[in-house]
Amino acid sequence: MNLIYNTAIRFYRLAVKIVAHKNDKADKMIAGQKRTLQIIKDKISPTSQPIWIHASSLGEFEQGRPLIEMIKREYPNQKILLSFFSPSGYEVRKDYPIVDAVCYLPFDTPANARQFINAVNPSMAIFIKYEFWGNYLQTLKEKNIPTFIISAIFRHTQSFFKPYGAMFRNMLKCYTTIFVQDEESKTLLNSIGQDKVEIMGDTRFDRVTDILAASHDFPAIEEFSENHFTLIMGSSWQPDEDIVFEYFNAHPEMRIIIAPHEINEQRIDGIIAKLNQPAMRYSQLKEGEKINTNVLIIDGFGILASCYRYADVAYIGGGFGVGIHNINEAAVYSIPVIFGPNHKKFKEARDLISIEGAFEINSNREFSSIMNKFITNPDYLEKSGKAAGEYISKNLGATKRIFDKIKHQFRQI
Repeated sequence: MNLIYNTAIRFYRLAVKIVAHKNDKADKMIAGQKRTLQIIKDKISPTSQPIWIHASSLGEFEQGRPLIEMIKREYPNQKILLSFFSPSGYEVRKDYPIVDAVCYLPFDTPANARQFINAVNPSMAIFIKYEFWGNYLQTLKEKNIPTFIISAIFRHTQSFFKPYGAMFRNMLKCYTTIFVQDEESKTLLNSIGQDKVEIMGDTRFDRVTDILAASHDFPAIEEFSENHFTLIMGSSWQPDEDIVFEYFNAHPEMRIIIAPHEINEQRIDGIIAKLNQPAMRYSQLKEGEKINTNVLIIDGFGILASCYRYADVAYIGGGFGVGIHNINEAAVYSIPVIFGPNHKKFKEARDLISIEGAFEINSNREFSSIMNKFITNPDYLEKSGKAAGEYISKNLGATKRIFDKIKHQFRQI
């Protein structure tokens, strides 16, 4: 890579190290990267040539998970190394039992890239959606290691398509094949001379159907929502809650399930303080106990995806911040989805809006308008939910298509 890129990476690394002493995520990243080579040495034989799969964070992992699990299901002896860049992925999935090792990916300097790839000695590398690390990609290319990116999606605003984007376009040339979600991405890549592109769709659709098949029953939550109009908030942030709670506080006949993105005592206390009704925390619910309130707070992990089925409408958080969270987890249950304006990076959000399976809101007034329509017009509520569910069903199969394209290159011991 060129001098500008490498200098930027080194400055980024320095900045993370400087803030690590007062930032828990940065501290975990630095400490975790120091353990990476030892993890590889302890868990990956130098002769096993594992498949190396890299996910930036937890969201990308969930996108790649269907492929990981299909590989292990069909080729149980195939070794897999899973790497993360963000603590939000590694700290949650460091004990993921399907793969043979999980580690942090060191910063993308030339020396780190060579050292990491030499230690792993992968038979192939798979990056998920948005991962473009120039030195790692260049090293993989130099070693003739098949390299893929899956569920990728491209927009004309990205650097690849700008006059100054030559450096980034060179990164794309390192991939053996780029598996994209849609025709628009393929057309954009073709326009800059990138022809090793195949439309495969988005593996996240396959993931949510896996979740649906493995979902758990929660009788207390089912009884809580039965015969009541119920809204569920998935991965909510404070700006989302400010909008939704104003409406809920004015509609005592509703029931609401709240699953905040961050779960800690301060966040839970802040949520309760904004509600004009008592709230029950799921963690405090005793076996066989009924939920005798209109507010349920999901204050634990691994529950939310199964809870969407008990709601009439889902509100997905993040749209007033860095971007919406997983809307497919809700839509798969054939319920309409609402979210804030920051969703432009997500094709499924745009698609669902176009068929009225999802709705963007920018204000309290817009949220009230769509909620009133759902509550007063059950036929419209049903139609919107059906559109959302059918959209998920029509977009299944990306995992199998990608698997069939790459499986001939697996090297098992």
